[in-house]
Amino acid sequence: MPSLPDSRGHFGAFGGTYVAETLMPALSELEKAYKEARRDPAFKRELADRSREFVGRPTPLYFAANMTARLGGAKIYLKREDLVIPARTRLTTRSARDFSR
Repeated sequence: MPSLPDSRGHFGAFGGTYVAETLMPALSELEKAYKEARRDPAFKRELADRSREFVGRPTPLYFAANMTARLGGAKIYLKREDLVIPARTRLTTRSARDFSR
């Protein structure tokens, strides 16, 4: 199974960046700056702080005791994405997509 997105940011043969051509130089500059900044511990701390403050991340894990007992004892945890404020979902989606590269 291929790793997506690929090294160019494409999702398969037809994937890629959908943005106005006039914005591509600025977007490339932003991407370059992010690639440099993401290795900086101070940047990582600030990103984590802002994610907690503005996105509601990280969301907690909930131990599903009843489901664990019913399904044979393997410890089952649920990620509580329902606790994220709905207005923040676009930012959350964007954050996950951009910062996973």
